[in-house]
Amino acid sequence: MNLLTGEYNNTIDDKGRLSFPVKLRTVINQNVLMVTKGLDRCLWLFTSDEWEAFQTKLMTNASMMKSKSLNVVRHFVAPAQPVEFDKNGRLSIPQSLRDYAGLKGECTILGMNKYMELWDSDLYGEYLKRTDDSFIAAASEAMGDILL
Repeated sequence: MNLLTGEYNNTIDDKGRLSFPVKLRTVINQNVLMVTKGLDRCLWLFTSDEWEAFQTKLMTNASMMKSKSLNVVRHFVAPAQPVEFDKNGRLSIPQSLRDYAGLKGECTILGMNKYMELWDSDLYGEYLKRTDDSFIAAASEAMGDILL
């Protein structure tokens, strides 16, 4: 599979249907995505292969006897749902996941290499502003040697 990249903006309608970018649909080349809660109030969207790899790693490292492990599994695995593209290339995002991510109106889709993030555009803008200073420090620490 080619890498999933790019930033796209589309509107989600009152029924939770979101037109998905043709470029990403072409790269995905599947009719179903797994959608689950991500971090920072966004949703994560995976192809079936990437979902299988992600949840296998997660479950391999999780213990049902440790509350922190259970919290992580409950956050990512329990709410995950397969969502199928309709004939118009739209995804119907389940209400519970729309509520978690605050999706209403304008949405931002981010290609993140092996998965995608779906944000309410206003919340994504707030996130970028809130994390700007910490991003600069993290990028400097993580990528300082790469960029020079």
